[in-house]
Amino acid sequence: MAERWAFDVDDEVQARAAWSRIAEPRDRAAGVVVAGLGAAQALRWLAGAARGRGTGAALGAVAGLDPVLTPAHWSAALARWSSRLVGLDPRRELQVITRLGGRVLIPGAPEWPPTLDDLGVDRPHCLWVLGDHRALHRPATALVGARASTGYGEQVAADLAAGLVDHGRGVVSGGAFGIDAVAHRATMAVRGVPVAVMAGGLDRFYPAGNARLLAEVARRGAVVSEAPPGTSPMRQRFLSRNRLIAALAEATVVVEASWRSGALSTAHHALTMGRAVGAVPGPVTSVASAGCHRLLREGAECITDAREAVQLAAPIGTTDEVAPSVPPGLLDDLDEEQAQVLDALPARAAADLDALVRSSGVAEARVRSALGYLELAGRVCRDGPRWRRAAG
Repeated sequence: MAERWAFDVDDEVQARAAWSRIAEPRDRAAGVVVAGLGAAQALRWLAGAARGRGTGAALGAVAGLDPVLTPAHWSAALARWSSRLVGLDPRRELQVITRLGGRVLIPGAPEWPPTLDDLGVDRPHCLWVLGDHRALHRPATALVGARASTGYGEQVAADLAAGLVDHGRGVVSGGAFGIDAVAHRATMAVRGVPVAVMAGGLDRFYPAGNARLLAEVARRGAVVSEAPPGTSPMRQRFLSRNRLIAALAEATVVVEASWRSGALSTAHHALTMGRAVGAVPGPVTSVASAGCHRLLREGAECITDAREAVQLAAPIGTTDEVAPSVPPGLLDDLDEEQAQVLDALPARAAADLDALVRSSGVAEARVRSALGYLELAGRVCRDGPRWRRAAG
């Protein structure tokens, strides 16, 4: 007998929205069965198996979909999914997101951000979006870090966000207090495009203290979640959410993070996908930067300004290597003897030729030659019979 559904199970949006309610994020079995059977057929398979009709046959139907998943894994998956079939009707959540002015994106649709496909079976079943979905298609860098941020970390985060926007990049973060919030505010302050990734449903922003900020992010960019409206943001959902931050960005920069900061999981997700990861160094005495120093020891790129953050995501050879502007050194651009002669001149007093020969260790003829070059270069000047360094 065919299953009776409260919704149109053959509608791809409704079927995938249903799976976003049934399965927790990063549920490998859910990702495998939806990828293997299709969202609608996977729902029919689940309903039949959950009602105990031909359980052995049901397990056999999925046994070959993934060599990692054993019959025990599939039985456990059925046990955790079955209770959520009761009263399942994704139209309710779809009505909520529509009422909020948002929409649902599904894999394969033109609006779907293709970078999420790099997650493989961990790809979300759908994406709930408030704001402009086009923000998810811009070249972007993720800026993440500690909730308990320091003034140093916040200043660096603001500078990096503003610099990334100046280079035409969007900024992705997690909407939390601390570094995330600073990254979003700084991005909008310079008219950039912010993207915030939530761990819970979009009907109730979390943390509540950032609700006004996140509403502004949705107005100027996008706020997204893989969880349907009504979903509470639990700890595991935050950790799972971090993979979406990493996937939506071409590179991830950890601005400030303690040894066990959740921001480190975003970096590790990025590394797993082959994305570039950078970390901002902090004071060696600061526990708020211990996680960043850990990443640097493990091979992350050292990021000290926006230019380096841009280079982190750019293909090799597409950006110019620009040396930082520093004052020239006293002996720059001199050969060895010229440098010895100039170095032998007192910093403030003048010296005659004999004194320079003695102090420099260079033969008199070579000292005369060096002084001639240094005079033409504006590095020394005559002071009667003596020589002194040029002013400035």
